[in-house]
Amino acid sequence: MKLVPLTAAAFFAATSVFAAGVPGGHFVENWDLDGNGSVSLAEVAERRSDIFATFDANENGSLDAEEYADFDEARRLDMESNGAGEGHGKGGMKMVQQGMKLNFNDADGDGVVTQDEFMAAVPKWFAMMDRTGDDVVDTQDFAKR
Repeated sequence: MKLVPLTAAAFFAATSVFAAGVPGGHFVENWDLDGNGSVSLAEVAERRSDIFATFDANENGSLDAEEYADFDEARRLDMESNGAGEGHGKGGMKMVQQGMKLNFNDADGDGVVTQDEFMAAVPKWFAMMDRTGDDVVDTQDFAKR
């Protein structure tokens, strides 16, 4: 059964005021699928799979340059619209942004990110974000060090 991808706007929509002013709050709010206040490796894997499906417009199992540009733009607009733009390149948010970039996910360097490449990057990305080393990503991982 094929899942119908969400629109980019719906995918990144904020659901509460939790994110406002809390470093990493927007990330946790959008990635914490069970609502327990932290994000597990399994939640990151599930969410990244959803993201891939959302932006693979031609459904060919890879994100080409145009699809990746759309992905980058949707993330930029999401950050701006949710007030998360300030400081998004610092601390824990730097790790979030780095793990979504084309060069991080394009393992073979061919300019196209396959679903396998995108998903294979999950453990490395999760480890980068889990700055406290407690096997979950929560707002503590985004605090200034």
